[in-house]
Amino acid sequence: MDTQLKDKIALVTGSTAGIGLAIATGLAAEGAQVIVNGRTKARVEEAISTIQKKVPKANLLGVEADFSSKEEVNKIASKFPNVDILVNNVGIFEPKDFVEIPDEDWIRFFELNVLSGVRLSRAYLPSMLKKNWGRILFISSESGIQIPNEMIHYGVTKSAQISLGRGIAELTKGTNVTVNSILPGPTRSEGVEGFLEDLAKQQNVSTATVEKEFFKNARPTSLLQRFATVEEVANLVVYLSSPLSSATNGAALRVDGGVVKSAF
Repeated sequence: MDTQLKDKIALVTGSTAGIGLAIATGLAAEGAQVIVNGRTKARVEEAISTIQKKVPKANLLGVEADFSSKEEVNKIASKFPNVDILVNNVGIFEPKDFVEIPDEDWIRFFELNVLSGVRLSRAYLPSMLKKNWGRILFISSESGIQIPNEMIHYGVTKSAQISLGRGIAELTKGTNVTVNSILPGPTRSEGVEGFLEDLAKQQNVSTATVEKEFFKNARPTSLLQRFATVEEVANLVVYLSSPLSSATNGAALRVDGGVVKSAF
């Protein structure tokens, strides 16, 4: 299948590891020029090297940024004014008891998980509308539908992303610009891998045992009954970035392994 992404310019935030890295790799493999982003220059360079090993002809640029800083987000938009595909992937999560989450954590999560996408979408939407083509994607989560009681603040930000994506999509009516949200389920990303390893050490069991118990107790509705791979999530993102997905707009598409127990 020709995804028609050759020479499209894509910015993938938080693309030095996990789902973001897989998305950047997938887009590069399809011929897009990809702007790789991370918090430090070293992480960005490492990610670029990793992608190039898998995609030798990858057309890559790099930019480091702290997404808790409005100034640094605006700097990205100034440095790369012509972006065809914006993938708002950067985000943080942290299991924490609700009564122990201070205001500062709520603000930090909202700033990074939601406002980073607000700021970049606000910067790139006008030029996409002007040239009558573009893709804005929010990497949300099934946690935006089924708020996890172990990290309510995270779930709330993911709900906000879904609403944000739908709202911006309303501004694209009658154009070739689309805005969609992707809802991964439990995915074996770098952060999740570390989380599993920490739990395994605490409980003195294997990570396989922790994973089995996770799906038995925390996500019993999963039909997949395993963590999805980052590539499985990235495949959907690559399609939605493509001109082939032109009739999909304002949608929240699940790649959750069936965790959300709903037909709609």
